Amino acid sequence: MSIRLDDVNKRIIHALMQDARNTSAPMIAEEVGVSPATIRNRIDQLENAGVIRGYHANIDFKDADEMLTTLYTVTAPVEERPRFAQQARTIPGVINVREFMAGEENIHVLAVGPDLEATNDVARELTKLGVEVNDEKLVRTEQFQAYHSFGPGETHQQFSDYISLAGGNEVIEIPVDKDAPIAGRSLEQAANDDMLEEDMLVVSIERDDDVLTPTGKSVIHAGDILTVLSRSDFDESVLQIFESNSS
Repeated sequence: MSIRLDDVNKRIIHALMQDARNTSAPMIAEEVGVSPATIRNRIDQLENAGVIRGYHANIDFKDADEMLTTLYTVTAPVEERPRFAQQARTIPGVINVREFMAGEENIHVLAVGPDLEATNDVARELTKLGVEVNDEKLVRTEQFQAYHSFGPGETHQQFSDYISLAGGNEVIEIPVDKDAPIAGRSLEQAANDDMLEEDMLVVSIERDDDVLTPTGKSVIHAGDILTVLSRSDFDESVLQIFESNSS
């Protein structure tokens, strides 16, 4: 399953990479300018698509009983890399295995142990798997940070301001009134009836406690809250299709 990383998804990933434990859906929603339900739905989609693969604690093992962290560089035959990487993960002490596309030292193995004897044990177990251990180094520190390009940059604007600056777009959440012209129509019908401008995109439909990902066949109901993106300014005539005809 693939998923498109739009601006909302990128900002979610950036926020969770910064501090997943202390970051809630309402906090991200306030920052990017959409509803908490939209954020929760997007996180579920990212998890189901395998983009977000898990949430892990960043451990400083030096401060945990002064344990040693060791990086082993290994050369494995290209056709054997997946098998070796899977087997290396089963060695006691191994916490991370990275495969590289080609060349020498195409596997990196990160392991933790209480002393030098433990690091030697890991090296011996790696050799038993039939590969050459090219080098092993004690890791002094390891630091992580969120991917800058997915973040808000230096402006720290709300999402609607942010994408307006980035590409001349605007985002707005619009409730659908009872008897609104668009109520009861599918998005495809609304577009064919010229209710929706060509540069308008309905990003999500919030209905009761659910957030739906719209398609052309999605029918708009009274009471829905639509998140709409437009490449041009929203004006009063555009908003009228979401309002009740009664005055």
